Amino acid sequence: MNSSPPKPVLTAESLTVDRGGHQVLSGVEFSIAQGEIFALLGGNGAGKSTTLLTFLGFVTPTSGVARVNGQSVHEDIKAIHKQVAYLPEAANLYPHLNARENLDYFLSLAKADNSRARIDSALDMVGLAASARDRRLEAYSKGMRQKVGIALAILRDAPILLLDEPTSGLDPVAIDEFNSLVVALAGEGTTVLMVTHDVYGACQVARHIGLLQKGQMVGDFRASAGNPISADEVHRKFTESHL
Repeated sequence: MNSSPPKPVLTAESLTVDRGGHQVLSGVEFSIAQGEIFALLGGNGAGKSTTLLTFLGFVTPTSGVARVNGQSVHEDIKAIHKQVAYLPEAANLYPHLNARENLDYFLSLAKADNSRARIDSALDMVGLAASARDRRLEAYSKGMRQKVGIALAILRDAPILLLDEPTSGLDPVAIDEFNSLVVALAGEGTTVLMVTHDVYGACQVARHIGLLQKGQMVGDFRASAGNPISADEVHRKFTESHL
């Protein structure tokens, strides 16, 4: 007997968004299963960030639906936010606080377990050096701040992670560390939607890539068993879509 396919965790159904008289998204469709990393790839102005903001409920679609575990985002935004952790391009953390203080503060707001042991366990998981944890974030590199942001997502126990250009501005070593961390989280069941303009980074971590151009899906790529998505093939399509 064949097992039924997994139910999608995130679904875009004919998602269309008009803003200021301009159509930002036009009939965008995709679905993401539990534990899957889906990369939405595109250049500046393609509509990537608008897609993320729609799943967060910050943008209302003109037509179509964004669903989280089958529920329309705009039916109950608060319930959706309990399931989702969002990491913007620049993590919204307090530079005058250190890593532990930032995590303690945000967990306190959420009335979640903010014990030092739990915080340090998450910082261990993301690979933030113990010597850096009591330094203010104003002295951190962007890669270090991103690690604290991911640690917060882990501590919130959010099963869904939305990432907006997460590796922009990171050096190659920090990119590799970040990508390894995201793959590890997906391996534990976290569902990841990341938007990026980095073709090769997307192919390194994602098993499914959608190519967005001027608000429309113009490419769909999936890894096969044992074979990653071809970066050359995606790059060729990416280049063609900009001609």
